[in-house]
Amino acid sequence: MVDRRQFIATALGLSATAISGLPAAGAATTYDAAVTASRAPLRAVPRDRELVRFATLAANSHNTQPWIFSARGNDIAIAPDFSRRCPAVDPDDHHLFVSLGCAAENLILAASTLGWRADPVIDGDRIVIALEQAPPSPSALAAAIPIRQCTRAAFDGRPVAPETLRRLEDACREPDVTAILMTERAAIAEVADYVLEGNSAQMRDKAFMRELVSWIRFNEAEALATMDGLFAPASGNPSLPSWLARPLLKLFFTESGENKKYREQLAASAGVVALAADRNDKSHWIAVGRACQRFGLQATALGLKYAFVNQPVEVAALRSQFAASLGLGERRCDIVMRFGAGPDLPKSPRRPPELVMRS
Repeated sequence: MVDRRQFIATALGLSATAISGLPAAGAATTYDAAVTASRAPLRAVPRDRELVRFATLAANSHNTQPWIFSARGNDIAIAPDFSRRCPAVDPDDHHLFVSLGCAAENLILAASTLGWRADPVIDGDRIVIALEQAPPSPSALAAAIPIRQCTRAAFDGRPVAPETLRRLEDACREPDVTAILMTERAAIAEVADYVLEGNSAQMRDKAFMRELVSWIRFNEAEALATMDGLFAPASGNPSLPSWLARPLLKLFFTESGENKKYREQLAASAGVVALAADRNDKSHWIAVGRACQRFGLQATALGLKYAFVNQPVEVAALRSQFAASLGLGERRCDIVMRFGAGPDLPKSPRRPPELVMRS
């Protein structure tokens, strides 16, 4: 078992003396301390551990963190962890491979900051990233990695400047990936209609609901125990004992209530972006993930927030109709995100590198 004191100390660059007051493994620690450790500034050594730590801060479905990293020489590989797949919401592992692409993008940006040029190659289900020494190249996107989060809250409704929109669109540029940026109220309202229809279908699906609830962490103790999942306060909900939160969930987490929330959140967003790859296969899903992560990092660097509204692409019965409404023809829409100016929320947890790295 990883000693949480040592994990926090290593991530923050503290000495053994400096952490002597922290609780030992098996004892209580605080959620804030764990999050601070995982999101500490990037350090040059140990290189592989630090690059993996920054990679794990990527967006990923249900915060399942469905990845396994391995390092050999100057190669770092990212492989899927199928034990963390979500068969109800993601039966073909589409979101899982998008998540791997998000992690790869973080690692590539972090490596550049440390003076390593990263060359990613798709090898079956894996992404193998070869590192070659190069002049350090810090960037605003890399600096945004420990700050970025998916903000499941209402934004303030203000439009963003044309130059900001251009930079957001540029961040999505990836071979074989199309980005559709929508800021007109009518277009956003049409997306909202699909989101609500998809949300209703999902909330009526017992398997989907069981899977979703299994990944919710209702309080800090639950989140600390697993260092994964959907931390309730990170979605703007109160931290409650699970014995209380679970029965309350059935009362307050309703189809009508969630649809009202999504309608209001989209109406208060500055815009929506949809990403679609030219082909529907794993390598292209990974490419979408890279574009998706850069969008989130660019939004963060510009002081904006964003959140996923993927219901129209998660519900198979809606997928082709939604894609057609966006002018994508037979192509699959892969990711949908809303963006705007919004509040800071608690950050979600991440497992330490020691738990996601394999020999």
